[in-house]
Amino acid sequence: MATASAGRRTGSTRTRARTALFWGAAALVAATAVPASAAVPLPAPDDPAVVVDCFGAPQVRPKEYLLACGDGNNQLVSLRWTSWGSRTATATGTDMVNDCRPYCAAGRFRAYPVQVTLSHPKPWPGHADTRRFTMIRLVYPEAAPSPVPHDVTYRLVY
Repeated sequence: MATASAGRRTGSTRTRARTALFWGAAALVAATAVPASAAVPLPAPDDPAVVVDCFGAPQVRPKEYLLACGDGNNQLVSLRWTSWGSRTATATGTDMVNDCRPYCAAGRFRAYPVQVTLSHPKPWPGHADTRRFTMIRLVYPEAAPSPVPHDVTYRLVY
């Protein structure tokens, strides 16, 4: 699950429901346990930090990153990493967000240019000598998906 640092907007019941759906589904960043036999080899201890995907696999410079693990309604695509280090990683790409109008199954995916920063690496529990990024910041230089502000930070929780 991810937690946004920005406040939520209020309004009609429909708007509040859509907002709750967005924050509850699109911001969900959770991992599913992977059996040890299917585990992806971990980077060497001196490698940069990793970002953990929805399947519990460590990723370095992924081209795509699913933000809504539960329903797939929000995904970063076409990521172009300009840096990837032990403290931060930065990229530009596109945030594909389902507008869920009139409801998610009938909604359309909309593209939003986005700048991505991963930060706050911490030891990855159960994975000796591996650090994983724990924060993701999304900055939308143009329009942002409603009701998200142009600059939002989520905590990555696995």
